[in-house]
Amino acid sequence: MFTILQFFSYCPFILLLLLIAIMPLVAPQFWEKNRNKVVITVILSIPIFLYLMISHPQKLFGAMEEYISFILLLASLYIIAGGILISGDLRATPANNTLFLLIGALLANLVGTTGASMLLIRPLLKSISERKHIKHILIFFIIIISNIGGSLTPLGDPPLFLGYLKGVPFLWTLKLLPIWATALGLLLGIFYLWDTTSYRREFRIDILSDQNARVPLRFSGKVNFLFLLVVILSVFFQLKTPYRELIMIGMILLSLRYTSKEIRAKNSFTFQPISEVAILFAGIFITMVPFMLLLETKGASFGISKPWHFFWLTGVLSSFLDNAPTYLTFTTIAESVTKNGLSHLPLVAGIRENLLIAISCGAVFMGANTYIGNGPNFMVKSIAEEQGYGMPHFFEYIFYAGIILFPVYLILTLLFFIV
Repeated sequence: MFTILQFFSYCPFILLLLLIAIMPLVAPQFWEKNRNKVVITVILSIPIFLYLMISHPQKLFGAMEEYISFILLLASLYIIAGGILISGDLRATPANNTLFLLIGALLANLVGTTGASMLLIRPLLKSISERKHIKHILIFFIIIISNIGGSLTPLGDPPLFLGYLKGVPFLWTLKLLPIWATALGLLLGIFYLWDTTSYRREFRIDILSDQNARVPLRFSGKVNFLFLLVVILSVFFQLKTPYRELIMIGMILLSLRYTSKEIRAKNSFTFQPISEVAILFAGIFITMVPFMLLLETKGASFGISKPWHFFWLTGVLSSFLDNAPTYLTFTTIAESVTKNGLSHLPLVAGIRENLLIAISCGAVFMGANTYIGNGPNFMVKSIAEEQGYGMPHFFEYIFYAGIILFPVYLILTLLFFIV
């Protein structure tokens, strides 16, 4: 039985999500100022902060610690990658664009979806700048590079890293390879057909401009690859808090010190995107705690027991909650299901392997469903808009993601999760 206090504890989170969705449409000039986001986030977060301080202080401090680690990882990858300039201009043909997305998906497993997104979004924007019909390219970039691509290593996406910290072997995520390859193959096929149709709609003058603007790629700010490597190793070697975070801060400072202002200027680098993410996710991490508590206390009694249950429920919640704590919540539920289930099934970190596979895929894949499903999504949107590219609004993006992704999810469910 829920108390009135518990009921109202869910309202700020719902309201914050609605504001993120609606404000860019109804009050874009007001919403583009970060100080206004700060005011709204503080107003909505303070009641939940005080409620949790009294009733669940450990959960609150845990959420704050996760937020600090989360935002420092995003910030270090964003700032360091922003010091690497990939100059040049590729021809934006359907074949080249498809290959670009494939390379980005592979790279996401080495430097994370955030690192790959920040490294590649600006070169992509430069390459497609001569074309007019490009909205779908940016949507597929978020889906593939900012989310689904980073499924094969714990470095690829925060939920998988949290699983690694909880005892999942580093190489276990390679078991997701068949699912990753199927999803990626379907998405790249859809993208190629879509982009081919859009390419045929371009004016001939724009195609010629794209051909004439071609310049081979070259890299500047290469020292930042070293700083990226140090951040990755701090994660790989499972350094404890606060040492891992101190290393990230150190690499941020070194990157800012040893990267020329000219490189960052050519990258159109600003702190606006990461500031926006930091502000909004601070509110999300605090206001979502009551929902996490509800799932932890009631989740095992919800009848969730089959892989497809975990795939879809983890995924749907990862679309609106941050996918890292959602992953942790459903692994907790899966541990309870495992204890009460069949003991002969393979276990990984105390969880039935088929359930952990479903949770991992749901958290990583369906983070692509909305702008707030995964940190890089909002950052890519902010960078593209900052450089003058029109991005779908919140609900429009959900519509496009739905028509692209849900057929893929259904195929994956039938092939891998109906067992």
